[in-house]
Amino acid sequence: MSIHKIENTVLAGLPLEKAKRVMIMVHGRGASAQSILSLAQSLDLADFGLLAPNATDNTWYPHSFIAPESENEPYLSSSLVLLGDLVKNLQSQGFKPEQIYFAGFSQGACLTSEFLGRNANRYGGALIFTGGLIGQELKTERYQGDFAGTPIFIGSGHPDFHVPVERVYTTSNIFRELGAAVDEVIYPNIPHSIVADEIERANQLLRSVNQ
Repeated sequence: MSIHKIENTVLAGLPLEKAKRVMIMVHGRGASAQSILSLAQSLDLADFGLLAPNATDNTWYPHSFIAPESENEPYLSSSLVLLGDLVKNLQSQGFKPEQIYFAGFSQGACLTSEFLGRNANRYGGALIFTGGLIGQELKTERYQGDFAGTPIFIGSGHPDFHVPVERVYTTSNIFRELGAAVDEVIYPNIPHSIVADEIERANQLLRSVNQ
């Protein structure tokens, strides 16, 4: 069941035929592709093409990311298929996994985390702004593959009404076990938003990757 439509993806940045790298940017609940694309103005993405899918009804799945997984189906599965299709389409256009990057905020960060955990590979990098792996109880056996040193930034506030810090820690640890180079920062008492230090760390990641 295809709830979320790949044709609703917004393209920005460089045309793909001119881009050296591509970033898939995943918006949060109640937001849109355009809202997450506004983040690109603060990031060092001069040589990037940008892809921002739009969730149907502006949400990737209906309930909390730590609700029983069955309550978020079939929406969650449709969301994961959409991200997988975007990656496949990029690879069919000649992009290698290490040229593909990810960024997500809040619900988009959770969805991005879950996709990456289930499909670990040597991607270019990932920016996880306030999110973590999805499920009331994590099924760790399905997180497979090898990040092979993929740099992943994970930033979150504590306390955060939506994202328990324990889930952030668990996500970082699972990513490390899968071979990612994780930069995890927990910020005390920040709002549910992206703060300046996260932007700086994200740009350090983007600048550090040799192309």
